[in-house]
Amino acid sequence: MELSQMTALELSRNIRGKKICVSDSVESVFHQIRKKEKKIHAYLDLYEEDAYKRAEQVQKGIEQGIYTGPLAGVPIAVKDNICIRGKKTTCASGILENFIPTYQAEVIDRLEQAGMILIGKTNMDEFAMGSTTETSAFGVTANPWNTEHVPGGSSGGSCAAVAAGEAYMALGSDTGGSIRQPSAFCGVTGIKPTYGTVSRYGLVAYASSLDQIGPVGKNTEDCAALLQVIAGYDPKDSTSLRRELPKSGLTSGKDLKGMRFGVPEEYMAEGMEEGVRKVFLASLKLLEELGAEVEFFSMKTTEYVIPAYYIIACAEASSNLERFDGVKYGFRAAEYQGLHDMYRKTRTQGFGKEVKNRIMLGSFVLSSGYYDAYYLKALKAKALIKKEFDQAFEKYDVILAPAAPHTAPKLGESLKDPLTMYLGDIYTVAVNLCALPAISLPGGFDRKGLPVGFQMIGPCFGENTLIRSAAVFENARGKFPSAEKGGTEV
Repeated sequence: MELSQMTALELSRNIRGKKICVSDSVESVFHQIRKKEKKIHAYLDLYEEDAYKRAEQVQKGIEQGIYTGPLAGVPIAVKDNICIRGKKTTCASGILENFIPTYQAEVIDRLEQAGMILIGKTNMDEFAMGSTTETSAFGVTANPWNTEHVPGGSSGGSCAAVAAGEAYMALGSDTGGSIRQPSAFCGVTGIKPTYGTVSRYGLVAYASSLDQIGPVGKNTEDCAALLQVIAGYDPKDSTSLRRELPKSGLTSGKDLKGMRFGVPEEYMAEGMEEGVRKVFLASLKLLEELGAEVEFFSMKTTEYVIPAYYIIACAEASSNLERFDGVKYGFRAAEYQGLHDMYRKTRTQGFGKEVKNRIMLGSFVLSSGYYDAYYLKALKAKALIKKEFDQAFEKYDVILAPAAPHTAPKLGESLKDPLTMYLGDIYTVAVNLCALPAISLPGGFDRKGLPVGFQMIGPCFGENTLIRSAAVFENARGKFPSAEKGGTEV
């Protein structure tokens, strides 16, 4: 088997079994990058020289018994809103174009302790605001399955890199579906953990109550292994939870007998592309064949999910992005008259259109005349949405949903109609509002040959059930093709 076709766990087993060396895994990744990166543009920054030096250190560490974990020697890509000490962290924004942090995220420390190798920083929507990776200040990323289409967003660079074989796995961040939706568009697997499971220390905030770092991989087993590495309590993050996931056995199930899966009827309403509907229904059928009981039910708060999410997310974004003012770090306008003029010109020139739109919306809903009318109502709606999910989980083990109402649109289409782009988050944002875990995994292809993914959503701390259920589904579905080999319609 070619190295690029191996999963991360297969790669590490071969390294620890002395069948290949760590530098071979690094060379495999950079070979794919040299071959594909001009068309894909998944990366904003690459660490080739550092990666080979690190490979030598890890090789020695494996031989000396320092690195014994299941992902030792595996190269990994990191979304560019996660700080790495001494490396540029731009959030794909002009306002942070040359920002180099003097500290690094807790998750980076954990990757290094596990013997993993950092390959580079991946492209994203500016400050994670977008669903296509087209709002980046440094160019768009293309979908490896068809480079005329978007990879999704905001973690589009991370998902495209894994799909194209330019990384064995990657870290993304999920504020309203930013791991799950691009995973679906790119035919890879992504997990959004329960809020607080993974430290947010060193993650540049978009909406602090919604953001969560999570893994992207070729399959559920890889993602579960990476989640084991990055999860855990961190005293540097006030929202971090004291919990640990079991170390093994999460992907060993054979069937789903006795499990109940619920599907909100409202998620099957108009607006879903026929190709997505067809794959989703076929996935439900396979789950039933595996012994699961699948049942449709009504989730009446669905219509409030999008407005509540965008009001809360934009309100928090307007506060979080207030710090980027040209004084402390980052871009500063070249010409200005006085302090306030410097603020205005720096932020006008440094931020992109989508970010400015969300800052203005957030500032509006937090203003004294509209705080009660919009922001407080959104918080009340959030509480109702959470209550309805809690009630659903009293009956169902897992809730099933498409990852998006459509497959990856063509480049340029979504930015022409931002409202439609926002509505495309209908299936993903409730998970973040309710602090729930969810996994997105490929189910098949539409008639254009583009991947279709769907979600399994669990109750808080329900990652074990999700990982087990997803692994059983994957075993029955069979290995999902790579972007190079192409796919066929379900």
